[in-house]
Amino acid sequence: MPSKTETLLSLLNGQPVIPVLKIANVADAVPLARALARGGLPAIEITLRTADALEAIRLVASEVEDAIVGAGTILDPRQFGEAAAAGSKFIVSPGITRELLAAAKDSDVPLLPGAITPGEIMAAREAGLRFLKFFPAEQSGGIASLKAFASPLADVQFCPTGGITGKNAADYLSLPNVICVGGSWVAPDDLVRAGRWDEIEALALAASKLGR
Repeated sequence: MPSKTETLLSLLNGQPVIPVLKIANVADAVPLARALARGGLPAIEITLRTADALEAIRLVASEVEDAIVGAGTILDPRQFGEAAAAGSKFIVSPGITRELLAAAKDSDVPLLPGAITPGEIMAAREAGLRFLKFFPAEQSGGIASLKAFASPLADVQFCPTGGITGKNAADYLSLPNVICVGGSWVAPDDLVRAGRWDEIEALALAASKLGR
């Protein structure tokens, strides 16, 4: 049976950028997910920062066959359960707690928790996790910090998120301990509001080629 880390990596399947989405209008969820998938970014993170987030996850999970929808900004076991029940294939949290680790242990849905200190990374590692979110990346030392972790924590890999843009993403992706990055630049709010899905698809296509 594959580990949770292996399951998560197989879901992302070499995708260099994970779009981090805040869905303000639930009607945007399906066309947005379709545009991103057409552009080569099928795995997406819908954050629980809006009232319609869980419904958006349900719609994408049920209507967009090509999408691999995950839930972000999960803060506690209750939200973990709600997101999993809505159809999330993976769960993303800004941090790490014993309660979240326990919820993840009892679920088939893999957790990508945030960790920025050696202690947090070691706690996740002890729980069997080898793939972590590094958040907020730019505010927590960014590339320099990740380079410093590469030797003492050599078996841990990261998805930096927070302050990642089209301008610095390739620099992060060049690091040996970075699998992918998370960012919102592939789905700007103004393009989503205007329904300019072709332009979002083009941004996704460019992002899908980063680091290759």
